[in-house]
Amino acid sequence: MRVEIIEKLKQIERDHHVTILLAIESGSRAWGFPSKDSDYDVRFIYAHPQDWYLSVFEKRDVIELPIDPVFDINGWDLKKALQLLRRSNPALLEWLTSPIIYQQHPAIEPLKHFADTAFMPLSSCAHYLSMAKNNFSKTKGHNQVRIKSYLYALRATLCCHWVIDHHKQPPILFAELLDEYLATGELRDLIESFLAIKQHSKEKNTVNKSELLASYLEEQQQQLSLKLPINPKSEKVELFDDIFRQTLTLLAT
Repeated sequence: MRVEIIEKLKQIERDHHVTILLAIESGSRAWGFPSKDSDYDVRFIYAHPQDWYLSVFEKRDVIELPIDPVFDINGWDLKKALQLLRRSNPALLEWLTSPIIYQQHPAIEPLKHFADTAFMPLSSCAHYLSMAKNNFSKTKGHNQVRIKSYLYALRATLCCHWVIDHHKQPPILFAELLDEYLATGELRDLIESFLAIKQHSKEKNTVNKSELLASYLEEQQQQLSLKLPINPKSEKVELFDDIFRQTLTLLAT
């Protein structure tokens, strides 16, 4: 599958006359708990030649391939990525730290290094807490609950916890978050059983509602809502411009 993905990325470069700076896997495969029928969520950051950006009018800054049952492939232009980085966009930050890399150009390094400096804890926490609450809400009022909803709610909750404790981007791998906050115990055993089921079943597979996990999520989300950090001032726009120019210069050499 990796070979097919890389070929699709090369075709994107040819069709759109761009250079892909970074292409990664996102979502459940990157987090470490895909289902048997999980698709491949391939995300990438790309750049055009310098002259493309010398335009009076804004141009399309997203490339998307038609979604099919196996592949979901889309990417953002470098300029868009930097604009999102100024808001500490968590999706972008997860792309930059994904453990599954399909393609990487040396010119991505300035952006990768700058991401730590531009990180904004409150923006990250707000995103993860909202994701946690949204997925947790899907489990309420049902005797059978999708494993995906439980795991997504728990991962987002632990990510928020991590940011509050460490003031930096949380680990991508779910196992690292579990080792930090649920190293042992009955709840860890329950989660491990869910992970085992999810690995060998389909996305829509369900389990019996767990009062233990529901209570934990409810309590954690309430506590985290009261401990949200404060964002530092945003980095100056000039610094993002510098990264933009550095990247294009590296591509041109």
